[in-house]
Amino acid sequence: MTKLARTIHFDESDANIFARPAESGEWAIPGGFEFSNWTEGDLTGKARQAFANGWLALDSFGRATLVAVTRIEPAERAALETRLADHFVALYGAPDRAAALPHAAAELAYMEDLCSDHAPNTLLVVSRELTGAGVKESFRAITPAEAAIDMVARHGD
Repeated sequence: MTKLARTIHFDESDANIFARPAESGEWAIPGGFEFSNWTEGDLTGKARQAFANGWLALDSFGRATLVAVTRIEPAERAALETRLADHFVALYGAPDRAAALPHAAAELAYMEDLCSDHAPNTLLVVSRELTGAGVKESFRAITPAEAAIDMVARHGD
């Protein structure tokens, strides 16, 4: 079974902290490549939030704080690879889709690897810091059993 992760929101905070917040349910990857040439001067305001803890959503190319591990079908995975390759052409100067596809495949494979040892519905959090050697990413998993009930359930009146 192949797994990736989808963005998830428990409140409206992402809408307030990211310049372009992702919608709930979008497939996501870390997306640290966006920050590869950043310096301390770039780390201000909402851009700092995206850098520090934002996952890159693959529909809107917005950011989200949390993602949840889930199964992905091969056809969905293939469509994401094409979409990400096209994004590399449009925004990052890749010469064409064919040249960008191996890089898109590598980004998705990295996310698959991050998700592979986690059960469905496990939440993942990313943290980034700028070091002398570049961007350092770290990841933390929150299993459903670790989350307080009010984090994962909404109760009516």
